[in-house]
Amino acid sequence: MLCNGDESYPVTISGMRRFASASAGGQPQFQVHAKLPLDAPVVTAAADVLEAVTQGIRAYWGQATPDGAALDIAYQIAPTREGPPSPRRGLPALKLFQHIRSPEIPYYLGWLNYWSDAAARAIGFPAPARDSELLSRSRRTATGWLVQLTEAPLDLDDPAHLEALKQAYERFPEIGGRGVP
Repeated sequence: MLCNGDESYPVTISGMRRFASASAGGQPQFQVHAKLPLDAPVVTAAADVLEAVTQGIRAYWGQATPDGAALDIAYQIAPTREGPPSPRRGLPALKLFQHIRSPEIPYYLGWLNYWSDAAARAIGFPAPARDSELLSRSRRTATGWLVQLTEAPLDLDDPAHLEALKQAYERFPEIGGRGVP
């Protein structure tokens, strides 16, 4: 959809129609993807960019994650030749998009997460007694929540980052369709 044309500092935004048969809840969806360089100005602005994009397209949910961690997330979802996904690093296996019961339920977690009010309700966020750590890195938006898992961009080679991601998956079993048999 958009590209800044600067090969030394590429920024692209693209979209993809997802048919009902391949989407959560059997509803067609339009997915928007942005590719940005991971430098200090982008890291500083990432939450604001995620908020602006998700608000602008009226998203149910969204996330921003560095490429290195995104590869591990892909292993949580992608089936193998032998059958189910084979997640790395002790992360949970997640259901394919079309097997998630509702489009409000996020497919997976990222470093920065946007959850619309509907998505937050679907996963049970916030529960102040249980979510104090996450709430310390979260902010309310006009239509939902921005939730940051770690201070710095998610790096799963950092044991503290990996543990934060695992704890978030444990806290929100609905994410990735794991909460429903």
